[in-house]
Amino acid sequence: MSSDDRDPAVISAMLKRTPSGSSKKAGSISPADLAADPEKHASAPLAGPVPSASASASEEPSRFTQLYNRNRWVVHAFFAALFTGWWIASLVLHRNDKNWVVPFLLWLAIMLRIIFFYVPSSLVAKPIKMVWKTVAVSVYDRIPENLRVPAGAAVTIGVMLIGTFATSEWEDNNRKNRAVSLFGLAVLIFSMWATSANRSKIEWRTVIGGMLAQFIIAIFVLRTTVGYDIFKFIADRAGDLLGFSKLGVIFLTSEEVAANSWFLLSVIPAIIFFISLVQVLWYLNILQWFVNKCAIFVFWALRVSGSEAVVAAATPFIGQGESAMLVRPFVAHMTKAEIHQILTCGFATISGSVLVAYIGLGLNAQAMVSSCIMSIPASLAISKLRYPEVEQTLTAGKVVIPEEEEEHAQNALHAFANGAYFGIKIAGTIVASLMCILAFVGLVDGLLGWWGSYLNINHPKLSLELITGYICYPIAFLLGVPRDGSLYTIAKIIATKIIKNEYVAFTQLVAEKDLSPRARLIGTYALCGFGNIGSLGIQIGILTQLAPSRGGDVASLSISSFLSGVLSTLTSAAVAGLVVSNQSSEGVMKLMSF
Repeated sequence: MSSDDRDPAVISAMLKRTPSGSSKKAGSISPADLAADPEKHASAPLAGPVPSASASASEEPSRFTQLYNRNRWVVHAFFAALFTGWWIASLVLHRNDKNWVVPFLLWLAIMLRIIFFYVPSSLVAKPIKMVWKTVAVSVYDRIPENLRVPAGAAVTIGVMLIGTFATSEWEDNNRKNRAVSLFGLAVLIFSMWATSANRSKIEWRTVIGGMLAQFIIAIFVLRTTVGYDIFKFIADRAGDLLGFSKLGVIFLTSEEVAANSWFLLSVIPAIIFFISLVQVLWYLNILQWFVNKCAIFVFWALRVSGSEAVVAAATPFIGQGESAMLVRPFVAHMTKAEIHQILTCGFATISGSVLVAYIGLGLNAQAMVSSCIMSIPASLAISKLRYPEVEQTLTAGKVVIPEEEEEHAQNALHAFANGAYFGIKIAGTIVASLMCILAFVGLVDGLLGWWGSYLNINHPKLSLELITGYICYPIAFLLGVPRDGSLYTIAKIIATKIIKNEYVAFTQLVAEKDLSPRARLIGTYALCGFGNIGSLGIQIGILTQLAPSRGGDVASLSISSFLSGVLSTLTSAAVAGLVVSNQSSEGVMKLMSF
């Protein structure tokens, strides 16, 4: 991939939207054209069809939109003044009793967004790019090509060693346990390299960059006050969302009923509400903008294709399957490595909707939020180790995503209503899948228990959880779980997550009151992913629907990507074991007491 292909403009173009219709723009090509002859169309941008006359009429801006476009500067000036006044007031009134970093960052983000409506972002991007080329790229170019990968690996290992052993010890977060986590991380990475589909084609920049990014995020969250406060703020706001969804449950039932920690009353309403909110943010183009910025960094820093960058950046926010819909026109023409990566991303993390719901169970919210972010680079690194790219990728150049074929919302309220309906469908799928999977596991456990009774295996009875718990015992050890009686407990919970799902596993984790803070934190990170048998079927079904012609490839890659996704989540747990500190452990204890 050339340096031009990694330019931010490339990935930015992927999130531009073009209406659907019947003919193509002059000078543009379809995904099928480029797939048929990539060299001929290598420099041509991909574009969606031009709208028909009826489509153009239906896309005519509303009166409110026209009014906003004429007076946009007034609206922007109002919000700039409003948030500037709010920020100044917060500094004056709460400088000492409340954290000032988060309000400042929020104000800065809003002001920059308003400024860039009128000032080209290149005025800021070009100087940064120039400094980067002058400093980092010039140093990189001076390193002989055959030494660049070893140099990058040495820097990454050095950063991990310093970050792991330089800080002081605290209770069970001692250097001995951290060393076990470091060894476990090395074993997980080596296992992916040893079983790689093509070791000679591994893109080591992606692997090294992904693991380094994962470690830096963990350091930022678990070792720095600023990072801890930022992610605590995000987690607290996610908890507030859960409270808002409970208001609807209270209206439909009562406060006494809503106070029960039932799956149907605590998890499902939060999922439906969050999906509705996502649809509104999508209608307002806020979510696209945010995913775009995340994808730019992923695309540029880790040398992956445009489709992979978009899916990786979007998965923690909108979930497995739904993130693949962002690149729906190109799924049929993806390489096997790209399909493997998209599947791995879905298994490696959880979506924002269930994240909000799981926080309500009493879990460490900061750990869950940071784990979702850490799994983005981890899934890219692990997937590229297990299944390297050996083909010409379709989205290595400039691409755009054609407009969806479904009817679009006419306003924000319409988008919210559509989101509620879509949320009901997603929630129904989750409930049905959960019910059937648990019933099937119960059937298998019954058969195993009957078979084991003839071997006098009765206390406890032979079951999938018992078998996989012992299989996961060395995994729990390699993650750095303290050897104080917590090993088998965490191993059994990890096995439950894989066999059943993460919700059942999280419920078991919350019920274990005797776990140490370190064991509980590592367990939370290890469970924070959709790597379970039920999700395997969901992902195969969704991608097969998006590209029926690639059903065979999706099915053949599913097991490999499933294991890669599970291991990606486990690497986040191992990294958390490396950097967990007194501060983060105290956060766990406070949450437990709450």
